[in-house]
Amino acid sequence: MSETTETIENTREHEEQKDKYMTFKSGNEHYALKIQYVSEIIPFQEITAIPETEDYIKGLINLRGKILPVIDVRLRFSQPSFEYNDRTCIIVIIVKDTMVGLVVEEIADVVEIGDENILPPPTIMRGDKVQNKYVYGIGRVGDTVKLLIDPDKLLNDNDLSAAEQSGDTVDEDEREV
Repeated sequence: MSETTETIENTREHEEQKDKYMTFKSGNEHYALKIQYVSEIIPFQEITAIPETEDYIKGLINLRGKILPVIDVRLRFSQPSFEYNDRTCIIVIIVKDTMVGLVVEEIADVVEIGDENILPPPTIMRGDKVQNKYVYGIGRVGDTVKLLIDPDKLLNDNDLSAAEQSGDTVDEDEREV
């Protein structure tokens, strides 16, 4: 395949995914993450704890030879922890060429949210405002709303440095979605 053909296919694929979001549940809230960040969804697996890290950083997993840091989304949003069950899964995302796993309670589905259905987050969300710093917008989907997550803000420098220390960055060819 020529470089031009590959570029055209990548552009077309990006356009097709432009308004698509992976939705998931955390606590009583429904969140959405742009599909372009999602590499894959895997069943929950054993996580090796890392001593002396934030409690929302659950540890590391081995995914086909790659070592990935894993974050519990509920704990990251300062929500109470939950007991992992058969619906718990890990969304593997790629942010700034680094793969990270997000433990979520339940995957909902992939939805399309056009720009016209995205509103800025309200200035009054929760008293602690922790949630607001990760949410860049509110997506209307039918009669429901989804809180749109900014993955760059979700992962702070400490999270990314754990992944960078493991040496696992991602080549463009390794993306699966």
